[in-house]
Amino acid sequence: MNLLYILLMTPQQGAPGGEQQGGGYSSLIFLLVLIVIFYLFFIRPQVKKSKDQKNFQQGISKGDKVITIGGIHGKIVEVHETAVTIDTGNGNKLKVEKSALSMENSSASNDKK
Repeated sequence: MNLLYILLMTPQQGAPGGEQQGGGYSSLIFLLVLIVIFYLFFIRPQVKKSKDQKNFQQGISKGDKVITIGGIHGKIVEVHETAVTIDTGNGNKLKVEKSALSMENSSASNDKK
């Protein structure tokens, strides 16, 4: 029980020095602030990143230039329900799952040849 009081930073009842016993609300506020900070810096960005990745995978279409998680660059030739076929150059084609697509290669469309 004493460890709980130390962790929550509340003074024990009957503490010497005649201190006021108002630590219950302050520790609750501290805990709520800690939860809000944890949500803002850890949970929310991860949810947003996951949502963006899902939208990207659902919105891919034929002709898009993509990069797989493994680092393979290619252009989408066919789109299936759960997979896509990408052309990696020189007529080489790979069939990969949509979940293996990392991002759109927007810089590849701006390359000068």
